[in-house]
Amino acid sequence: MVILKSKEDMMAMRKAGIILANCHKEIAKMIRPGITTMEINDFAEAYITKHGAEQVTKGFKGFPAATCASVNDVIAHGFPNREPLQEGDIVKIDIVCRYNGWCADTCETYAVGRISPLAERLVKVTRECLELAIKQAVVGNRIGDVVHAIQKHAEDAGFSVVRDLVAHGIGRSMHEEPNYPHAGKPGRGFRLQEGMVFTIEPMINAGKFDMFIDFDGWTAKTMDGSLSAQFEHTVAITADGPWVLTRPE
Repeated sequence: MVILKSKEDMMAMRKAGIILANCHKEIAKMIRPGITTMEINDFAEAYITKHGAEQVTKGFKGFPAATCASVNDVIAHGFPNREPLQEGDIVKIDIVCRYNGWCADTCETYAVGRISPLAERLVKVTRECLELAIKQAVVGNRIGDVVHAIQKHAEDAGFSVVRDLVAHGIGRSMHEEPNYPHAGKPGRGFRLQEGMVFTIEPMINAGKFDMFIDFDGWTAKTMDGSLSAQFEHTVAITADGPWVLTRPE
C-alpha cells in the first residue's frame, strides 16, 4: 500500500534531505586519490550523528555500514573498505538518514582525480537521466513516463539501464511501496498522485545492463565489467510539481 504524505510530512522529510545534501557537499571536498571509502563512510556516519539524525543502512538485514560505496563496475550496495581510491575511479556514495522519524535517501557519483572520457560522459548522462525523470514526476503522469525519460536518454547515448535493482517509496521507513525499475514505456504503470514520495535513482551502465550479486550477498556488479554510475534524489509529488527533498538549499 502506498502511504501518501501530507505537506507537513514532506517538510519533515526535507529536513532529513538537507542533512544528506550538506553531507554530500562535504564528501565532495574529500574525494581524491588515496582516500578510502571507509574514511568516507566514517565521516558520513559522524556527520549524520552530529546533526541530530541517525543512519539507517548499518544493520539493515545485516548490511555492515552507514553508506553504500560502489566503485567502477559495482552498480550499488558496495561495502566501504580500506582500499585507497585510484586516479580515474568513479565512486558512488549512497546514504540514507532518519531525522525526527522521517527518512531521506540520496546518492552521488564522484570522479576521483582525472577520469576517462567514457567515464566522464557516463557520469554526465546519468545525472541528466535523473533530471529528465524528475521533470516527468508530476501529478497525473504515470511512472512509465518517468522511467522512459531515463531509458531513452541513456540508450540514445549508447548506455544501458539496470533493470534488476529498483527505486522505492520512502517515509518513516527507508523502503515503502511503490517499487519500480528505471526502464519502461510511457503511459504505463501506476499513476502519480499528490502526496507520493519516492526515490528516483537511475543506475546506468557503460556496457550491457546485466548484473550479478557478489559472494557477500549485497554487492551488485556489471556482468561485463563495464563502468556504472548512479545519481539519486528523494522526490515528493505535489500539486505544484516535483519537490526534490534531497537537493541542496
